[in-house]
Amino acid sequence: MKIEVWSDFVCPFCYIGKRRLEEALKQVGITDQAEVEFKSFQLDPNTPKISDKSMYEVLAEKYGSTVEAAKQMTAGVAEQAKSVGLEYDFDRMKPANTEDAHRLVKWASEQGKAKEANELLLHAYFIEAQEIGKHDVLLDLVDSMGLSREEAQKVLDSDAYLNEVQMDIARAGQIGVRGVPFFVINDKYAISGAQPTEAFEGALRKVAAEEGISPKLQSLGEDANLCTDDKCDI
Repeated sequence: MKIEVWSDFVCPFCYIGKRRLEEALKQVGITDQAEVEFKSFQLDPNTPKISDKSMYEVLAEKYGSTVEAAKQMTAGVAEQAKSVGLEYDFDRMKPANTEDAHRLVKWASEQGKAKEANELLLHAYFIEAQEIGKHDVLLDLVDSMGLSREEAQKVLDSDAYLNEVQMDIARAGQIGVRGVPFFVINDKYAISGAQPTEAFEGALRKVAAEEGISPKLQSLGEDANLCTDDKCDI
């Protein structure tokens, strides 16, 4: 089963949606039988790489409200994040342009680190409130993955992988993506937004049934009660 996910590293619902998808795959029992591929998307390509404004100030300007109203707005999102085990730090979070982050993930994916890179960037931004528009922050994340900092620096200093990022965004427009997260399963079914885990489960079960995919049996662990040919551990 192939699952394509359009998301942006500064989209709070993208991280929540990622967790709900992961939980649904686990519940259905097809985690190992699903190929999840993250696609690039930018909520606001005009965002500066570095900003001194707080997230509350940016949201207040965007929606023509007050900083206090922006805090109340993000409080609800933070509660949703907690429901999937994520502790968002909106107080320290700042806006960031994600083009370089997306380019770096394209590079990391060629090193077999796409999954790890996506998780690290989302965690760095929403949990640690790191400024992922800064190259030194991105390079530190590269170090944590055990990849070459020097090669990553070359990517960031050029326009490498920019075409790949733009192709993802262009395809999103072609298939009618208006916001993220946006999930496409087997080029056939689409799920828009961070829907409840149950919604993902229903879609995954439907596709699995159509494709004849059987859930993988889940082990209870070495200490679980079991019977073998020569003994019963009860």
